[in-house]
Parts: sequence; C-alpha cells; structure tokens
Amino acid sequence: MASADASADDTLDLHLPEEFVALFRKEEHDLAGTETTRTGDDLLDRVVEWGPAVTAVGVFHLVPVRVEQDVPVISRWMNDPAVAAFWELTGPQSVTEEHVRAQLAGDGRSVPCVGVLDGVPMSYWEIYRADLDPLARYCPVRPHDTGLHLLIGDVADRGQGVGTTLISTVTDLVLARRPACTRVLAEPDVRNTASVAAFLGAGFRFSAEVDLSAKRAALMIRDRTPCDLP
Repeated sequence: MASADASADDTLDLHLPEEFVALFRKEEHDLAGTETTRTGDDLLDRVVEWGPAVTAVGVFHLVPVRVEQDVPVISRWMNDPAVAAFWELTGPQSVTEEHVRAQLAGDGRSVPCVGVLDGVPMSYWEIYRADLDPLARYCPVRPHDTGLHLLIGDVADRGQGVGTTLISTVTDLVLARRPACTRVLAEPDVRNTASVAAFLGAGFRFSAEVDLSAKRAALMIRDRTPCDLP
C-alpha cells in the first residue's frame, strides 16, 4: 500500500464560525468534567501527547510535523508516482510545504504527522475531524468522527502488511485517546485497491462508495466496540 489518499477537498476549506468551534470545545470540557487548557491540536485531544505504541513491526510514534525537518522528506514521498497518483501534491518542495503549513496554521481540526517506526521516519499521516471536514457534505457523519489520511513513504515498507498494522495501531490510538469519538473513517480512492485492502485488514468495514469533488471514494469505517472502551 503506497497511500490512503487525501480528499481533494482540503479539510481547512470548510469554514466554521468561532462560536461553532467553541461549542465543540465546551462539549469536550463537559464530557471530561474538568477544566482543561486547550492549545494547538485541541480539537483532536492533543495528538502530540499520544506517545509511542509497540506493534508487531516495531515501536511506532506519530510525531506532529516540524516543517524545516520533515517537509523535505514528505515532499520526496509525494513525488513518488505510486503516491502522486492519489495525493496530487507533486512538484517542488514548496507545494508540500504550503499544504502542511495550512494545516499547522489552522484551528487544529487536522494534524499532519510523520510516522516514525523504530526511530526512522517512514510514513505521513493526517489525523482530522471528519465531522468538521468537507467529507461531511457528502455522507452522514457523527460528532467527533475522526478521519485518517496516510501514505507509506518508501517502497521497502509497502506490500509487507506494514500499512495494515500501522492503520490498526493508529486507529487504536484514536479510540483510546479520544473518548468522545465512536468511529474512525477513511475515504481512499476506489481505484486504490491496496489501500482499501489495508483498511479492511485493519478492522474497517466498507460502508459505501461516495462521489467527492474530485474522486470516487470508498468510505471505510471502524466502529468503536466494547474492546475499544477507554
């Protein structure tokens, strides 16, 4: 699996009034039952603090992107033809940098991360609020639904089941760290059969084909189960 591609509709294109964002923050406060200080990726319950996870393929850690350090390698991955076919962020490094900076400058509804396996950067992830995403224009979503975009950077890490393992790991992290989230969603291009297979292998179910603005997507869903209760 090279990539679970991002939607052509950017997460940040869906403008939300500040009072609407504040409503979600109040809801999260009420659920927690305590006052918290919210900065950065607060809409996703502080991805930066999720920490590492031990997996069958090594110790995996989602690290929020640091532009100067990470964008050069992410840009190289974006220009791999197997990735470019679905992410459409080919070109000079500035193309990737603009995409990443827009998320980092946003309100925290999408957090770009590098996936580090045994200390080596090897994948790119976007953890996003699906209920605050343009995806919500095309299919029913629930409050706090969390979405995943990802790509596996190097050919050596593809086709070995690594993607399936890491999707399962990240989904487990989402459900463990986001108690208000009841579902994790993904919307790979229906042509990206390797990506769809990886999500199925990670416990997702195929829900429907959805016509987004620039692709026909396979809507993949993993529901919270009693085993996933925090």
